[in-house]
Amino acid sequence: MTVEVIKPGLLTTLQDAGRPGLAHLGIGRAGAFDAPALRIANALCGNPRDTCALEITLLGPTLRFHRDAWIAITGAPLPLRIAGADRPTWSPVFVATGATVELGAMRSGYRSYLAVGGGFAVGPVLGSRSQDINAALGPMDGRPLRAGDLLPFAESRNAAHGVTAAPKWQIDPRPWFAPDVDAPLRLLSASHVDALTTLSHKLLFSDAFKVLPESNRVGIRLAGPVLESTTPIEMVSEGCIPGLLQLPPSGQPVAFGPECPVSGGYPRIGQIAAVDVPRLAQRRPGDALRFTPCTFDDALRALRKRERALTRLETGITARLSA
Repeated sequence: MTVEVIKPGLLTTLQDAGRPGLAHLGIGRAGAFDAPALRIANALCGNPRDTCALEITLLGPTLRFHRDAWIAITGAPLPLRIAGADRPTWSPVFVATGATVELGAMRSGYRSYLAVGGGFAVGPVLGSRSQDINAALGPMDGRPLRAGDLLPFAESRNAAHGVTAAPKWQIDPRPWFAPDVDAPLRLLSASHVDALTTLSHKLLFSDAFKVLPESNRVGIRLAGPVLESTTPIEMVSEGCIPGLLQLPPSGQPVAFGPECPVSGGYPRIGQIAAVDVPRLAQRRPGDALRFTPCTFDDALRALRKRERALTRLETGITARLSA
């Protein structure tokens, strides 16, 4: 059972929950940038939450399915056509053998996720099927998908039982995809934030930054007020994780993504709260980005609240699929 890539889209990669726990070997995590969107897409297909899916950037691919399958699209909104007919996203959708799935350009946001029932069954590398483009690591040597690729997928429960009738319901995307780019991201203080000048510290939270086109899964490059330190900072490299806000000599911050290096030597002025990293993933070039101060306890409470809501949603989807 395979999916043939007719057109790869702008940047389409295989992603699951990533490969954590290998930073001591110099190997980054990779994985889906918008983790809740991946989990919901998998839930809609009846998959475990960390099953491998496609992460789609800005412009979607065209795919041909060589076997009956169930799919679901979540994340940024984009047109979905199957065999020439418009179909809904945020819902389980049946694809018949030989049908072509066309995904268009995103109207807002930057990343969408396509899960298939049973999951993409490419060979794992170091325990994960995620493609790390920056490190050239993962299935297909970590490169993005290209025309002619054949992606195997496992058989889902519904396909195995010959179920083809699509459910008459959809998930409301609004709690999970926020198109309001003016809402600030919560930022925890990092080890060098106190080294900023008084003015730079104020500007960090009062002014807007703009997402630059040079941004990618390694880091979101920002343009805005130049942030300065009171004195030059000399430091050895320290560990890095997604959401870290570093300050290069240019004075323009960089917010790290899932393919960030495992260590870095630039001053760290903040850590985006984990609950807001999916919103960082959906910022597109030209979007404004603002920060608001946040404590560790507030960030943890927000993350726990989201996880409870996400688990309830996954449980509810499972119940509806089983009905």
